[in-house]
Amino acid sequence: MMTEPEPSADTSTDRRILNAVHSVWGFDTLRPLQMEAIRAGLAQQDSLVVLPTGGGKSLCYQVPPLITDRMDVVVSPLISLMRDQVDALRQNGYPAAAIHSSLTTAERDRIRQGMRDNVFRLLFISPERLVSAGFMNYLQQQNIRSFAIDEAHCISQWGHDFRPEYRQLAQLRDRFPNASVHAYTATATERVRADIVERLSLRTPNVLVGTFDRPNLTYRIIPMIDVEAQTLEVIRRHANEAVIVYCLSRKDTEAMAEFLAANGVNAAAYHAGMESVRRCAVQDAFAGEQLDVVCATVAFGMGIDRSNVRCVIHASMPKSIEHYQQETGRAGRDGLEAECVLFYTAAGVLRWDRLIRKSAEQSDDPDATIRAATELLKHISAFCTMAKCRHRSLTEYFGQKYDKTDCGACDVCLNEVEIMEDSTTIAQKILSCVARLGQQFGVKYVVDILRGANTETVRQRGHDTLSTYGILNQWQDKVLNQLVYQLIDLGVLQRTSGDRPIVQLTEQSRSVLRGEQPVQLVKPAAVFKTTQSQTESWEGVDHALFDHLRELRKTYAAERSVPAYVIFSDATLRDLARRRPTTTQAMREVHGVGVKKLADFGEAFTIAIAEYCTAHEIDVDCDADAAGITITQVDIVRPKSGRSRPNPEKERAMDMLRDGAALAEVAEATGRAPSTIAGYLCELIADEPTIDIHNWVDVATYERIISAATKMNDQHLRPLFEALNEQVSYETIKLVLAHSEAQFSANSTADDQSTSVTN
Repeated sequence: MMTEPEPSADTSTDRRILNAVHSVWGFDTLRPLQMEAIRAGLAQQDSLVVLPTGGGKSLCYQVPPLITDRMDVVVSPLISLMRDQVDALRQNGYPAAAIHSSLTTAERDRIRQGMRDNVFRLLFISPERLVSAGFMNYLQQQNIRSFAIDEAHCISQWGHDFRPEYRQLAQLRDRFPNASVHAYTATATERVRADIVERLSLRTPNVLVGTFDRPNLTYRIIPMIDVEAQTLEVIRRHANEAVIVYCLSRKDTEAMAEFLAANGVNAAAYHAGMESVRRCAVQDAFAGEQLDVVCATVAFGMGIDRSNVRCVIHASMPKSIEHYQQETGRAGRDGLEAECVLFYTAAGVLRWDRLIRKSAEQSDDPDATIRAATELLKHISAFCTMAKCRHRSLTEYFGQKYDKTDCGACDVCLNEVEIMEDSTTIAQKILSCVARLGQQFGVKYVVDILRGANTETVRQRGHDTLSTYGILNQWQDKVLNQLVYQLIDLGVLQRTSGDRPIVQLTEQSRSVLRGEQPVQLVKPAAVFKTTQSQTESWEGVDHALFDHLRELRKTYAAERSVPAYVIFSDATLRDLARRRPTTTQAMREVHGVGVKKLADFGEAFTIAIAEYCTAHEIDVDCDADAAGITITQVDIVRPKSGRSRPNPEKERAMDMLRDGAALAEVAEATGRAPSTIAGYLCELIADEPTIDIHNWVDVATYERIISAATKMNDQHLRPLFEALNEQVSYETIKLVLAHSEAQFSANSTADDQSTSVTN
């Protein structure tokens, strides 16, 4: 595949690019390869841009049409993804629109009129709608000069997420011969990159491949023993932070969410089988920072652009390294520290193998589908079982060199992967047990014998007299089960296929039994260590002020019916809590504050900062450089240490609300805005669903809001506000929706408990 030299770096053009980025997005610098990608877009030279999740791909196709005053088309696979991008762009004052099936006829007509008037700079659309004959003809009349194909790996059968509808995008070259085509993806091996270029007929493209490594992520792969308890342990290290838990099945997501909720975690399930209203409510609650933890199938996250996810947990192994890279990439998109934990067992590999073979029956070429998927499965299984730096393994998988000898941010380099003492002896005992059972039983029965299970079946078969009976009775069932599967992974044992698989010896088994081949078994427990790095992302940040600003951000997000991170990212809030600006001029120097956001939120945030700092007698208008912090240094950080200071005014407000005090009364007593008090009440309702909502909302208004939300099948604030003829305040709508959600969760929990008792 040939790559032309990048477009020449014209100084005046680069200056226009940087001015636009600073003015609209509030960024002082660009990330690696962004400038080259933007130049290619301006020059209308075809390109293939491969940047990791969080690497800034979207900016590469957002800047060129803004500078040239043209409208470009972005192909995006999910409606939720389009909505989030359009919302974020509009908050920055960027004219963008999306056409999708959820629009009303009037909304669609307004967008088409805007297209004719050259109002928009970006139009987002799905691949299916784009290639429809009528819309393709309509676009040809609009003189479209550039197309951006997001998630371009979906066009390749060698990719991890092949979608047949993407293949139809090959028409673009014939239908728009004078337009440039730009493909964007986060995960593509060399083979997939070549396939993308061929399928889209890219003309001498500028191929820009960024560094796949995400140094702000700490990777951990842990043997699965009790996945629910292990998941809870990890989540408790991220209290009040955003966490995504990926599960393999819908049933698994619901079971995990129920377990976490029972243990005091603000968690909910998300999967495609849920009713759309409930699913949207979970998604919106997570984006709006009303929900901390989502237990979801892999579809969740692709349409979520929340930048401050601090932890991604895989409660089961993903089916490819590409999936793992993409899903873990949803953590730490703001450049700040985040943790990625995968709980691994060889049983997960076998489960995926069954699913692959079953789903392949529906494909045109089952054998080819199985071969491709099985190859990907082998790579992720090897990644999980080898004691090799995780950052190095991921980087090298995607064809790049990794120069560091110690990443300092994975379980291997942190020396958390512990090898069991006497691993070979333990392996020999397990192998001997399999041999004495005549290689005729499955994993569970082998474990029963090793533990010395006193069951009627064991006694009837006489296996309680075997020399290996109870030979490893110091270990729990789950630990022994995991050790047996480790031996299967290592090829020291094998497991047959079919409905009743049995465990058998291999050639390696005999070498191990004879003492000719040593075995290393990973200890099924880990002691987590704090990662060390070059820069402390929390240095100079007042933690309590950061929490205070999060509440203010949440209020504005709810009023505008957008995710909280769309208002300001966590990185911006930390910089605000570090610099503590009290004037809009000083706030303009804060990372991520552009002209539009300064106009919209500058006064409110600077007033809030000034009031807070006065009340707590701390310095304002600080110089960030005095703490040794610069915006470009937040790429490599270490986890937050210590605890935020308590918020006494919030606790006072909560106590008054429990007594039924009016919002205005609480606001006056605590010196907080009524919208902030309403936010506190929403939290209180979520925690204490039995609280009487009618202290603040009369019965008629409550029923009116619920009726409107049900009819519209929508729980976004602005559409409901308009549907209620703008006669009900945003605060009241929020309270009713929060109460309805809390009642739903409480009733669901009660029903589940009742069913459990009955069963």
